Amino acid sequence: MRETLKDQAINVISGNLWINIWQISWPMFLIMIFNFLVGLADIYVAGLISPEVQAAVGYVSQLYFLVIITANAISIGTLALVSRAIGAGDSKSAAEATRQSLIFSIVVATGLTIIGYVFNRQMIAFSGFSPTVSEISAKFLKIFSLALGPNYILIISNAVFRASGEVKKPLFTMFLVSLINIIGDFVLVFGLFFFPELGYVGIAVSTASSVTIGMLINLVFFFADRWRSIYSGPPTVIPSIIRKIVSLGWPAALLQIAWNAGTIVLYNILGRLGSASIAALASISNGLRLEAIIYLPAFALNMAASVLVGQNLGARDADRAEKLGWKIAFTGVVLMTAMALIIFVLAKSLASVLTTDQAVLKETTRYLRINMLSEPFMALSVTLAGGLQGAGDTRGTMWVIIIAMWLVRLPLAYFLGIRVDYGATGVWIAMVTSMAVQGMLMAWRFRKGRWKQIRLD
Repeated sequence: MRETLKDQAINVISGNLWINIWQISWPMFLIMIFNFLVGLADIYVAGLISPEVQAAVGYVSQLYFLVIITANAISIGTLALVSRAIGAGDSKSAAEATRQSLIFSIVVATGLTIIGYVFNRQMIAFSGFSPTVSEISAKFLKIFSLALGPNYILIISNAVFRASGEVKKPLFTMFLVSLINIIGDFVLVFGLFFFPELGYVGIAVSTASSVTIGMLINLVFFFADRWRSIYSGPPTVIPSIIRKIVSLGWPAALLQIAWNAGTIVLYNILGRLGSASIAALASISNGLRLEAIIYLPAFALNMAASVLVGQNLGARDADRAEKLGWKIAFTGVVLMTAMALIIFVLAKSLASVLTTDQAVLKETTRYLRINMLSEPFMALSVTLAGGLQGAGDTRGTMWVIIIAMWLVRLPLAYFLGIRVDYGATGVWIAMVTSMAVQGMLMAWRFRKGRWKQIRLD
């Protein structure tokens, strides 16, 4: 069994480093594309119904993302523990960490489901929406709440399969989840073929159904020999493992909260630019949508770095783990620089796809050209952050990103944008500067190598 584990972990002790990176990263890249297409389909179908539905989908998606932060945090802690165990060839520890993580996620999701289902109207009331949009949003949130448990299990189980090197399993699962979600958006909303016409509620039902099916597929995958012990015996809680998951996961949750809160503050700064604020706000929204495309490979490499660094540390080969981290970072920088160069050259043409307003077009073009300068640093930060998280250094990545956002980006954006009166251009310069600082700090943290001494056993 020990040899099988190491074989399926993609030669974590030996083998070509570039092949290891490729075998882990390409399925992750496709999964990121699937997620992107699902979000696009939800918004597109909502727009076919009415602007009110589109607004509700966008708002509830943001609320749902905040709730899913906890699942993502648990998955990061789980991935660090499981990848170490896989690298060491310890199937028993890998299965037990998975079992505890699933139990913990079910408990957390159950509590959040009750809150979302019972208090959905109160949560929507904070938005200040009109009664029509509030009613639509409340129905969405109610259905999404019922899908929290399946979604948590889906996220955790996908992380487990990534950690073990079984990346084709989550690829298969997420392909079906995405396909069902996208098709469901159309057939359930408009009542195509033999499906009932549910109207806008069909968007929420489609999402809930797809993640539930994905969860069931992954639970079937757990019947494989390596994971079958997850189902043996009563669901006993082992506090020591739960504490490790929480210890590794809470910095990741705080990081995401700090980043999203910082983004809200940045929007507030742009909203203070007087008559130029509307164009600036529209420009950053447009720019972020276009940038999202080139973020996909960066986050795929982030996941690959987490798995490979964790596995190699488990195999007690810290030097190989470091080499993999730097090679993945190099790949990310080269790839993102090339994509940024294309967007820099085509900035005006790409911006014109999203707007015809001349002021917004001009500002979106400026946003893209300035922010493309930060993409190599962003690639460096994202990829090395993945390596640090795979090693269990989640607090280090948390502090780097909080420093870059709250001590560099926001103060500098306020100073340049408002105090010095550079307007939106000052804010874009602050964004580039903070990302450069973030990339260099992340590289410094990784280079220091303290993550090599972190013990998770």
